[in-house]
Amino acid sequence: MPRRGIARYDTGPMTSPLASPPNSALLDWSAVDTVLLDMDGTILDLRFDNRFWLETVPARYALLNEVTLEVARAKLRAAYEARLGTLDWYSVDYWTTELAIDIEALKREEREHIGWLPGAEEFVLRMRAIGKRVVLVTNAHPTTLALKDEQLDFRGHFDAVHSSHEFGWPKENPAFWPALHTVEPFDVARTLFVDDSLPVLRAARDFGIRWIVAIAHPDSTQPKRVVEEFAAVDAIRELTPA
Repeated sequence: MPRRGIARYDTGPMTSPLASPPNSALLDWSAVDTVLLDMDGTILDLRFDNRFWLETVPARYALLNEVTLEVARAKLRAAYEARLGTLDWYSVDYWTTELAIDIEALKREEREHIGWLPGAEEFVLRMRAIGKRVVLVTNAHPTTLALKDEQLDFRGHFDAVHSSHEFGWPKENPAFWPALHTVEPFDVARTLFVDDSLPVLRAARDFGIRWIVAIAHPDSTQPKRVVEEFAAVDAIRELTPA
């Protein structure tokens, strides 16, 4: 689902640039045992999700309901905003019922647009090669997660894969992190978490995770964002150790 601002799926501008982003020379990999990675906008290109929710779904809604594209976009914008901060925001089942559109089938029609961000697959494989525990932690609905895995075959790259729908809370909710920790008992002082969402990063920071990094260019078709609140890189490949 689109996340904040509705203008696109990502979380919007992050204010001003960081003076020294944490590239491989600045991140102390000897102090990291566990790497927690977001999916959409961190390892996978957010262009698929932006295109789907802001172009494909409004076009299908307009066709099915015999309204103009402008009317469809306005109705969907209001519907999206009403579910911000909830699991419904990310739920294939919820939007299938709410919009009377088979969201899974429509995503399958668009699946060729699913893709890695530059260097992201190599980064994940490198983490495994140097002995880090690598865990995918996503707000994506299990149906969406399965579809993207079918397209890219990435599940085997990770030691574990978790959707927030397993726990009953999205990642931006503080209740999510203790719930995740019951099944992934990582040491917060020796864990890196990478995500493109500021609300999610704040929740992880508040939980006590030491190493927090934001992705500033989650959608390859949109301009790069600038980040002040967190250390940031344009792409996760910039964190790859030598």
